[in-house]
Amino acid sequence: MIIEITVPPLPESVTEATLMSWHKKVGDYVNRDENLIDLETDKVVLELPAQQAGVIVEIIEQDGATVTAGQLLAKIDTEAKAAAAAPAAAQAPAAAPAAGHVAAAGAQAGVAMPAAAKLAAEKGVDVSGVQGSGRDGRVLKEDVAAIPAAAPKAAAAPAVAVPLGDRVEQRVPMSRLRQRVAERLLQSQSQNAILTTFNEVNMKPIMDLRAKYKDKFEKQYGVKLGFMSFFVKAAVAALKKFPAVNASIDGNDIVYHGYFDIGIAVGSPRGLVVPILRNADQMSIADIELAIVDYANKAKSGKIAIEDLTGGTFSITNGGTFGSMMSTPIINPPQSAILGMHATKERAVVENGQVVVRPMMYLALSYDHRIIDGREAVLTLVTIKEALEDPARLILEI
Repeated sequence: MIIEITVPPLPESVTEATLMSWHKKVGDYVNRDENLIDLETDKVVLELPAQQAGVIVEIIEQDGATVTAGQLLAKIDTEAKAAAAAPAAAQAPAAAPAAGHVAAAGAQAGVAMPAAAKLAAEKGVDVSGVQGSGRDGRVLKEDVAAIPAAAPKAAAAPAVAVPLGDRVEQRVPMSRLRQRVAERLLQSQSQNAILTTFNEVNMKPIMDLRAKYKDKFEKQYGVKLGFMSFFVKAAVAALKKFPAVNASIDGNDIVYHGYFDIGIAVGSPRGLVVPILRNADQMSIADIELAIVDYANKAKSGKIAIEDLTGGTFSITNGGTFGSMMSTPIINPPQSAILGMHATKERAVVENGQVVVRPMMYLALSYDHRIIDGREAVLTLVTIKEALEDPARLILEI
Protein backbone atom coordinates (compact mmCIF):
# COMPACT_ATOMS: atom_id res chain seq x y z
CA MET A 1 0.00 0.00 0.00
CA ILE A 2 1.21 3.48 -0.83
CA ILE A 3 0.84 6.02 1.98
CA GLU A 4 1.40 9.75 1.69
CA ILE A 5 3.69 11.76 3.97
CA THR A 6 2.28 15.24 4.46
CA VAL A 7 3.19 18.32 6.47
CA PRO A 8 1.60 17.96 9.92
CA PRO A 9 -0.55 20.68 11.51
CA LEU A 10 1.74 23.60 12.33
CA PRO A 11 1.87 25.46 15.66
CA GLU A 12 -0.59 28.27 16.24
CA SER A 13 0.24 31.47 14.29
CA VAL A 14 2.71 29.56 12.06
CA THR A 15 1.59 29.37 8.42
CA GLU A 16 4.67 27.98 6.67
CA ALA A 17 7.67 25.76 7.29
CA THR A 18 10.94 25.08 5.50
CA LEU A 19 12.27 21.60 4.74
CA MET A 20 15.71 21.51 6.34
CA SER A 21 17.18 18.19 5.22
CA TRP A 22 15.88 14.74 4.39
CA HIS A 23 17.37 12.02 6.59
CA LYS A 24 16.32 9.38 4.05
CA LYS A 25 16.42 9.12 0.27
CA VAL A 26 14.30 7.35 -2.33
CA GLY A 27 14.76 3.59 -2.05
CA ASP A 28 15.59 3.67 1.68
CA TYR A 29 13.64 1.52 4.09
CA VAL A 30 12.23 3.37 7.11
CA ASN A 31 10.83 2.05 10.36
CA ARG A 32 7.62 3.24 11.93
CA ASP A 33 8.15 6.50 13.90
CA GLU A 34 11.63 6.98 12.38
CA ASN A 35 12.32 10.65 11.63
CA LEU A 36 12.21 11.42 7.91
CA ILE A 37 12.90 15.13 7.77
CA ASP A 38 13.15 18.22 9.97
CA LEU A 39 10.70 21.07 9.36
CA GLU A 40 11.92 24.52 10.41
CA THR A 41 9.31 27.05 11.49
CA ASP A 42 9.97 30.56 12.77
CA LYS A 43 9.77 29.19 16.32
CA VAL A 44 10.94 25.57 16.52
CA VAL A 45 12.16 22.63 14.46
CA LEU A 46 9.60 19.86 14.07
CA GLU A 47 10.46 16.24 13.35
CA LEU A 48 8.31 14.38 10.83
CA PRO A 49 8.22 10.64 11.63
CA ALA A 50 7.02 7.85 9.35
CA GLN A 51 3.51 6.69 10.24
CA GLN A 52 4.28 3.17 8.97
CA ALA A 53 7.32 1.17 8.00
CA GLY A 54 8.17 0.78 4.32
CA VAL A 55 10.32 1.95 1.41
CA ILE A 56 10.38 5.56 0.26
CA VAL A 57 9.30 5.45 -3.38
CA GLU A 58 8.97 9.14 -4.10
CA ILE A 59 10.08 12.46 -2.59
CA ILE A 60 7.93 15.34 -3.79
CA GLU A 61 9.52 18.36 -2.10
CA GLN A 62 13.27 18.80 -1.79
CA ASP A 63 15.49 20.41 0.87
CA GLY A 64 14.85 24.14 1.20
CA ALA A 65 11.29 24.07 -0.08
CA THR A 66 8.64 26.20 1.64
CA VAL A 67 5.61 24.13 2.57
CA THR A 68 2.26 24.50 4.35
CA ALA A 69 0.19 22.22 6.58
CA GLY A 70 -1.21 19.21 4.72
CA GLN A 71 1.13 19.55 1.73
CA LEU A 72 2.35 16.27 0.20
CA LEU A 73 6.06 15.62 0.80
CA ALA A 74 6.73 11.97 -0.03
CA LYS A 75 5.24 8.52 -0.57
CA ILE A 76 6.06 5.26 1.21
CA ASP A 77 5.36 1.74 -0.07
CA THR A 78 4.46 -0.19 3.08
CA GLU A 79 4.56 -3.57 1.30
CA ALA A 80 7.99 -3.28 -0.24
CA LYS A 81 10.81 -5.25 1.34
CA ALA A 82 13.73 -3.46 2.91
CA ALA A 83 16.49 -5.47 1.28
CA ALA A 84 14.83 -6.47 -1.98
CA ALA A 85 12.91 -3.45 -3.21
CA ALA A 86 15.65 -1.22 -4.54
CA PRO A 87 18.00 -3.96 -5.89
CA ALA A 88 15.16 -5.69 -7.72
CA ALA A 89 14.28 -2.51 -9.52
CA ALA A 90 17.87 -1.71 -10.40
CA GLN A 91 18.74 -5.17 -11.74
CA ALA A 92 15.67 -5.80 -13.90
CA PRO A 93 13.76 -2.59 -14.51
CA ALA A 94 11.97 -3.83 -17.60
CA ALA A 95 10.89 -7.17 -16.25
CA ALA A 96 7.43 -7.71 -14.81
CA PRO A 97 7.75 -8.06 -11.03
CA ALA A 98 6.81 -11.33 -9.46
CA ALA A 99 3.56 -11.65 -7.58
CA GLY A 100 3.96 -10.60 -3.97
CA HIS A 101 4.63 -7.47 -2.01
CA VAL A 102 6.09 -5.33 -4.82
CA ALA A 103 3.49 -6.33 -7.40
CA ALA A 104 0.63 -5.69 -5.04
CA ALA A 105 1.89 -2.20 -4.31
CA GLY A 106 2.06 -1.31 -8.02
CA ALA A 107 -1.53 -1.92 -8.96
CA GLN A 108 -2.02 1.65 -10.18
CA ALA A 109 -0.45 4.01 -12.70
CA GLY A 110 2.01 6.62 -11.47
CA VAL A 111 3.57 4.40 -8.82
CA ALA A 112 7.33 4.35 -9.39
CA MET A 113 9.76 1.56 -8.70
CA PRO A 114 12.42 2.69 -6.20
CA ALA A 115 15.13 3.07 -8.83
CA ALA A 116 12.74 5.08 -11.00
CA ALA A 117 11.65 7.24 -8.08
CA LYS A 118 15.27 7.93 -7.18
CA LEU A 119 16.04 9.08 -10.73
CA ALA A 120 12.87 11.19 -10.74
CA ALA A 121 13.95 12.91 -7.53
CA GLU A 122 17.39 13.62 -9.00
CA LYS A 123 15.84 15.10 -12.16
CA GLY A 124 13.14 16.94 -10.25
CA VAL A 125 10.27 15.46 -12.27
CA ASP A 126 6.80 14.40 -11.10
CA VAL A 127 5.85 10.82 -12.03
CA SER A 128 2.43 10.82 -10.39
CA GLY A 129 0.66 11.15 -13.74
CA VAL A 130 3.00 8.99 -15.83
CA GLN A 131 1.64 5.75 -17.32
CA GLY A 132 4.59 3.44 -16.80
CA SER A 133 5.61 0.54 -19.02
CA GLY A 134 5.86 -1.89 -16.13
CA ARG A 135 3.23 -4.27 -14.87
CA ASP A 136 -0.02 -2.57 -13.82
CA GLY A 137 1.37 0.77 -15.03
CA ARG A 138 4.30 0.87 -12.64
CA VAL A 139 6.84 3.53 -13.66
CA LEU A 140 10.25 2.07 -14.50
CA LYS A 141 13.66 3.68 -14.59
CA GLU A 142 13.72 3.97 -18.39
CA ASP A 143 10.33 5.71 -18.29
CA VAL A 144 11.82 8.43 -16.12
CA ALA A 145 14.95 8.65 -18.25
CA ALA A 146 12.78 9.71 -21.19
CA ILE A 147 11.23 12.63 -19.27
CA PRO A 148 13.01 16.02 -19.55
CA ALA A 149 14.48 17.26 -16.28
CA ALA A 150 12.43 19.89 -14.47
CA ALA A 151 13.76 23.39 -13.87
CA PRO A 152 15.29 23.73 -10.39
CA LYS A 153 13.00 25.14 -7.68
CA ALA A 154 13.71 28.62 -6.46
CA ALA A 155 12.68 27.65 -2.95
CA ALA A 156 15.92 25.88 -2.21
CA ALA A 157 17.80 29.24 -2.32
CA PRO A 158 21.36 27.95 -1.83
CA ALA A 159 24.21 30.11 -0.59
CA VAL A 160 25.80 32.11 -3.40
CA ALA A 161 29.47 33.09 -3.44
CA VAL A 162 30.13 36.30 -5.37
CA PRO A 163 33.77 36.84 -6.47
CA LEU A 164 35.00 40.43 -6.14
CA GLY A 165 38.50 40.25 -7.50
CA ASP A 166 40.60 38.75 -4.73
CA ARG A 167 37.70 39.09 -2.24
CA VAL A 168 34.57 36.98 -1.92
CA GLU A 169 31.12 37.66 -0.50
CA GLN A 170 28.67 34.92 0.35
CA ARG A 171 24.91 35.49 0.26
CA VAL A 172 23.00 33.04 2.50
CA PRO A 173 19.22 33.00 3.05
CA MET A 174 18.15 33.80 6.62
CA SER A 175 16.67 30.88 8.51
CA ARG A 176 13.06 31.19 9.62
CA LEU A 177 14.19 31.48 13.23
CA ARG A 178 16.59 34.29 12.36
CA GLN A 179 13.85 36.09 10.42
CA ARG A 180 11.52 35.77 13.41
CA VAL A 181 14.19 37.01 15.83
CA ALA A 182 14.84 40.04 13.60
CA GLU A 183 11.12 40.77 13.42
CA ARG A 184 10.64 40.57 17.19
CA LEU A 185 13.69 42.71 17.96
CA LEU A 186 12.44 45.45 15.66
CA GLN A 187 8.99 45.12 17.21
CA SER A 188 10.46 45.47 20.69
CA GLN A 189 12.51 48.53 19.77
CA SER A 190 9.61 50.28 18.03
CA GLN A 191 6.80 49.47 20.51
CA ASN A 192 8.52 49.66 23.90
CA ALA A 193 9.97 52.70 25.66
CA ILE A 194 13.17 50.84 26.57
CA LEU A 195 15.54 52.11 29.23
CA THR A 196 18.34 50.21 30.97
CA THR A 197 19.60 50.57 34.53
CA PHE A 198 22.88 49.06 35.77
CA ASN A 199 24.35 47.82 39.00
CA GLU A 200 27.13 45.49 40.10
CA VAL A 201 27.07 42.45 42.35
CA ASN A 202 29.77 40.85 44.45
CA MET A 203 29.66 37.19 43.41
CA LYS A 204 31.90 35.94 46.22
CA PRO A 205 29.08 34.77 48.56
CA ILE A 206 27.46 32.74 45.76
CA MET A 207 30.81 31.38 44.60
CA ASP A 208 31.77 30.36 48.16
CA LEU A 209 28.40 28.66 48.67
CA ARG A 210 28.69 26.84 45.37
CA ALA A 211 32.26 25.69 46.05
CA LYS A 212 31.22 24.35 49.47
CA TYR A 213 28.20 22.34 48.33
CA LYS A 214 28.64 21.63 44.61
CA ASP A 215 29.91 18.05 45.06
CA LYS A 216 27.16 17.08 47.52
CA PHE A 217 24.58 18.80 45.34
CA GLU A 218 25.63 16.97 42.19
CA LYS A 219 25.75 13.64 44.01
CA GLN A 220 22.24 14.09 45.42
CA TYR A 221 20.47 15.60 42.41
CA GLY A 222 22.53 14.37 39.45
CA VAL A 223 23.11 17.88 38.09
CA LYS A 224 25.80 20.51 38.60
CA LEU A 225 25.09 23.50 40.80
CA GLY A 226 25.34 26.55 38.55
CA PHE A 227 24.76 30.25 39.03
CA MET A 228 21.59 30.70 36.97
CA SER A 229 19.34 29.10 39.61
CA PHE A 230 20.40 31.75 42.15
CA PHE A 231 19.61 34.52 39.67
CA VAL A 232 16.19 33.00 38.97
CA LYS A 233 15.44 32.88 42.70
CA ALA A 234 16.69 36.45 43.19
CA ALA A 235 14.63 37.69 40.23
CA VAL A 236 11.46 36.04 41.56
CA ALA A 237 12.04 37.70 44.95
CA ALA A 238 12.32 41.08 43.24
CA LEU A 239 9.27 40.51 41.02
CA LYS A 240 7.16 39.74 44.08
CA LYS A 241 8.10 43.12 45.56
CA PHE A 242 7.57 45.04 42.31
CA PRO A 243 4.66 43.45 40.37
CA ALA A 244 4.84 45.97 37.49
CA VAL A 245 8.16 44.43 36.41
CA ASN A 246 6.34 41.10 36.01
CA ALA A 247 3.43 42.69 34.13
CA SER A 248 2.67 43.31 30.45
CA ILE A 249 0.67 45.73 28.34
CA ASP A 250 -2.40 44.57 26.40
CA GLY A 251 -3.91 47.46 24.48
CA ASN A 252 -4.77 50.10 27.06
CA ASP A 253 -4.65 47.61 29.94
CA ILE A 254 -1.82 46.53 32.22
CA VAL A 255 -1.92 42.79 32.94
CA TYR A 256 -0.42 41.93 36.33
CA HIS A 257 0.56 38.27 36.31
CA GLY A 258 -0.02 36.34 39.53
CA TYR A 259 2.58 33.77 38.52
CA PHE A 260 6.27 33.83 37.68
CA ASP A 261 7.22 32.23 34.36
CA ILE A 262 10.88 33.03 33.79
CA GLY A 263 12.41 32.79 30.31
CA ILE A 264 16.03 31.63 30.19
CA ALA A 265 17.94 32.52 27.02
CA VAL A 266 19.68 29.42 25.66
CA GLY A 267 22.00 29.22 22.66
CA SER A 268 21.34 26.65 19.95
CA PRO A 269 22.85 25.85 16.54
CA ARG A 270 19.88 27.72 15.00
CA GLY A 271 20.18 30.80 17.20
CA LEU A 272 18.97 32.04 20.55
CA VAL A 273 15.81 30.51 22.02
CA VAL A 274 14.09 31.39 25.31
CA PRO A 275 12.41 28.39 26.98
CA ILE A 276 10.21 29.08 30.00
CA LEU A 277 10.56 27.96 33.62
CA ARG A 278 6.89 27.89 34.60
CA ASN A 279 5.93 28.73 38.18
CA ALA A 280 9.58 29.39 38.98
CA ASP A 281 8.59 30.58 42.45
CA GLN A 282 7.56 27.01 43.26
CA MET A 283 10.77 25.43 41.98
CA SER A 284 13.74 24.46 44.12
CA ILE A 285 17.34 25.21 43.16
CA ALA A 286 17.67 21.62 41.97
CA ASP A 287 14.44 21.84 39.93
CA ILE A 288 15.71 24.93 38.17
CA GLU A 289 19.13 23.46 37.38
CA LEU A 290 17.57 20.25 36.04
CA ALA A 291 15.12 22.18 33.87
CA ILE A 292 17.87 24.40 32.43
CA VAL A 293 20.04 21.40 31.52
CA ASP A 294 17.04 19.71 29.90
CA TYR A 295 16.26 22.80 27.82
CA ALA A 296 19.90 23.22 26.82
CA ASN A 297 20.05 19.61 25.59
CA LYS A 298 16.80 20.04 23.68
CA ALA A 299 18.06 23.24 22.08
CA LYS A 300 21.33 21.63 20.97
CA SER A 301 19.54 18.63 19.44
CA GLY A 302 16.80 20.73 17.85
CA LYS A 303 14.08 19.00 19.86
CA ILE A 304 12.76 21.97 21.81
CA ALA A 305 8.97 22.17 21.51
CA ILE A 306 6.76 25.15 20.78
CA GLU A 307 5.10 24.87 24.20
CA ASP A 308 8.55 25.20 25.81
CA LEU A 309 8.89 28.68 24.29
CA THR A 310 5.35 29.98 24.74
CA GLY A 311 4.51 32.57 27.39
CA GLY A 312 6.88 33.99 29.97
CA THR A 313 6.55 37.05 32.21
CA PHE A 314 10.23 37.98 32.64
CA SER A 315 13.50 36.88 31.02
CA ILE A 316 17.15 36.41 31.98
CA THR A 317 20.02 36.35 29.51
CA ASN A 318 23.66 35.60 30.27
CA GLY A 319 26.05 37.35 27.91
CA GLY A 320 28.85 36.59 30.34
CA THR A 321 28.96 33.06 28.95
CA PHE A 322 30.59 34.56 25.86
CA GLY A 323 32.72 37.09 27.75
CA SER A 324 30.44 40.14 27.62
CA MET A 325 31.30 42.75 30.27
CA MET A 326 28.21 44.94 29.81
CA SER A 327 25.22 45.12 27.48
CA THR A 328 21.69 46.51 27.16
CA PRO A 329 19.46 43.47 26.59
CA ILE A 330 16.34 43.90 24.47
CA ILE A 331 12.94 43.11 26.00
CA ASN A 332 11.19 39.99 24.74
CA PRO A 333 7.60 41.11 23.87
CA PRO A 334 5.04 41.11 25.42
CA GLN A 335 7.19 41.08 28.58
CA SER A 336 8.16 44.38 30.14
CA ALA A 337 11.66 43.69 31.47
CA ILE A 338 14.74 41.51 31.05
CA LEU A 339 17.79 40.94 33.26
CA GLY A 340 21.22 40.77 31.69
CA MET A 341 24.07 38.88 33.38
CA HIS A 342 27.69 39.43 32.39
CA ALA A 343 31.19 38.09 32.91
CA THR A 344 32.52 37.88 36.46
CA LYS A 345 35.89 39.61 36.80
CA GLU A 346 38.11 40.33 39.77
CA ARG A 347 38.11 44.06 40.50
CA ALA A 348 39.30 46.37 43.24
CA VAL A 349 36.39 47.51 45.40
CA VAL A 350 36.10 49.37 48.69
CA GLU A 351 34.70 47.52 51.71
CA ASN A 352 34.66 49.14 55.16
CA GLY A 353 37.17 51.73 54.03
CA GLN A 354 39.59 49.11 52.68
CA VAL A 355 40.42 48.31 49.03
CA VAL A 356 39.91 44.61 48.42
CA VAL A 357 39.72 42.35 45.38
CA ARG A 358 36.32 40.80 44.70
CA PRO A 359 34.77 38.80 41.82
CA MET A 360 32.32 41.37 40.45
CA MET A 361 29.59 41.14 37.82
CA TYR A 362 27.76 43.99 36.13
CA LEU A 363 23.98 43.55 35.98
CA ALA A 364 21.66 45.28 33.51
CA LEU A 365 17.88 45.57 33.69
CA SER A 366 16.15 46.75 30.54
CA TYR A 367 12.55 47.79 31.15
CA ASP A 368 9.53 49.31 29.44
CA HIS A 369 9.22 52.81 30.86
CA ARG A 370 5.56 52.96 29.84
CA ILE A 371 4.55 50.86 32.86
CA ILE A 372 7.73 50.64 34.94
CA ASP A 373 9.01 53.79 36.60
CA GLY A 374 12.71 54.39 37.09
CA ARG A 375 12.34 53.97 40.84
CA GLU A 376 10.79 50.50 40.46
CA ALA A 377 13.43 49.45 37.96
CA VAL A 378 16.34 50.58 40.13
CA LEU A 379 14.90 49.00 43.28
CA THR A 380 14.23 45.76 41.41
CA LEU A 381 17.89 45.55 40.46
CA VAL A 382 18.98 46.49 43.98
CA THR A 383 16.77 43.70 45.39
CA ILE A 384 18.37 41.20 43.03
CA LYS A 385 21.85 42.42 44.01
CA GLU A 386 21.13 42.21 47.74
CA ALA A 387 19.67 38.70 47.46
CA LEU A 388 22.72 37.44 45.56
CA GLU A 389 25.17 39.01 48.00
CA ASP A 390 23.34 37.39 50.92
CA PRO A 391 22.08 34.01 49.60
CA ALA A 392 20.50 33.08 52.94
CA ARG A 393 17.80 35.65 52.14
CA LEU A 394 16.73 33.50 49.19
CA ILE A 395 16.24 30.50 51.47
CA LEU A 396 14.47 32.49 54.19
CA GLU A 397 12.54 34.57 51.61
CA ILE A 398 13.28 37.87 53.36
